[in-house]
Amino acid sequence: MPYLIADDLPAAPAGERFRAALARPGILCLPGAQNGMAAIQAREAGFSALYLSGAAMTASMGLPDLGIITVEEVCFFIRQITRASGLPLLVDGDTGYGEALNVMHMVRSFEDAGAGAVHIEDQLLPKKCGHLNDKKLADAHDMAAKIAAARKARRHLFIIARTDAAASEGLDGAVARAKLYLEAGADAIFPEALNTAEMFRAFAARIEAPLLANMTEFGRTPFFTAAEFEAMGYKMVIWPVSSLRVANKAQAELYAAIARDGGTHRMIDRMQTRAELYAAIGYHRYEALDASIVETIIPESMPQRG
Repeated sequence: MPYLIADDLPAAPAGERFRAALARPGILCLPGAQNGMAAIQAREAGFSALYLSGAAMTASMGLPDLGIITVEEVCFFIRQITRASGLPLLVDGDTGYGEALNVMHMVRSFEDAGAGAVHIEDQLLPKKCGHLNDKKLADAHDMAAKIAAARKARRHLFIIARTDAAASEGLDGAVARAKLYLEAGADAIFPEALNTAEMFRAFAARIEAPLLANMTEFGRTPFFTAAEFEAMGYKMVIWPVSSLRVANKAQAELYAAIARDGGTHRMIDRMQTRAELYAAIGYHRYEALDASIVETIIPESMPQRG
């Protein structure tokens, strides 16, 4: 059911809806959605909130995740995902796109685009994926100033401070930074790239705030389930690039099949049908907006060659 044209458009600000989802019992599961269709499919699977990953955005554009894209480019993704799904969205804000004033601009832009939450990290540009080596950290007080600026600019946006300090400053350094960021006004903390269950539990034991865990594949964190993260003291978990990884793998296999077979005929059973696509995007509901538009009839089968 597309929210864009329906009477059930969300009325409450996205930040309030994100807080409401977080306040429900249990851990808030936030699968990554890199576009509107992924957002619809995640909603139909039963998720109540979503995550927009910087790595997924840049990869979908054919770019590396090195802090290259702009605030307005991110807003394009925010708008399509929130319009398509109507769900509160946590957005990867990278390093805030500059210093304090830039962070304030980012916060207002993300709110206007429909975001419900943002996380800002304490790396220096060019920033890296949190699970890679040789990350350069910002001064902790400079990062705290960004969090304070975000807090001052926000109307409803939920602000999460991410720290990448565990790899270079150890658990004590990450905890110290997290406490400073909470004092500056962060609503929650995201300790990135912890690599054992013991680290996750130890961090949670020392921080009194909602915590976010990152369950990315092919990184430093072992596989844990949502229930396991909850038992370790975490209130949110993201799977940032999982949907893009699966989609990219399937797409590469399709192109290989066309090149090999001269057509898509051996891939039909792996495709979303036209009827399934139209149902997902609410095609006929768009047509119903104008009674002069005749409802489209979907062909029942492909024609056979004579």
